[in-house]
Amino acid sequence: MKSLTIQEIQNKMEYFCAYQERCYKDVNNKLNSFSLIPEAREKILTYLIENNFINEERFAKSFARGKNNYKNWGKNRIIQELKFRDISQRIIQSALAELSEDDYLEKFNSLAEKHWNTIKERKGPKKNKKFVDFLLRKGYESNLIFEKLNELNNNQ
Repeated sequence: MKSLTIQEIQNKMEYFCAYQERCYKDVNNKLNSFSLIPEAREKILTYLIENNFINEERFAKSFARGKNNYKNWGKNRIIQELKFRDISQRIIQSALAELSEDDYLEKFNSLAEKHWNTIKERKGPKKNKKFVDFLLRKGYESNLIFEKLNELNNNQ
């Protein structure tokens, strides 16, 4: 394997960060694959932060919007994933503020109704458990889930 100069690694990391929003932890993990000395790693990380290639708040907001819009994740799952990436509580709250409450509830209701209709079990405890487990895995709040469960059970 050919050894790379610090400038070449820095260029690779610029591309890595420009291609998709990245958090500090993701970039640091990627830098570990290059087997750099600590001074070189710090120099590259400092450069990326100063030139706005790494911005934790921008990453968190983009992450929250994307996971909610495309993967239908709830707030609990988003919070859990951001904590795993060492994002601060203040930034997590700011990212969750990006989610419009109306859109969030609309997405939750459509996902819940769609899943309810796809469960093959008869109405009863098994169907209820499958419904609740699915939405909990998606990261939705339990109070929303149980309100929707009661609504769906009473409508049928």
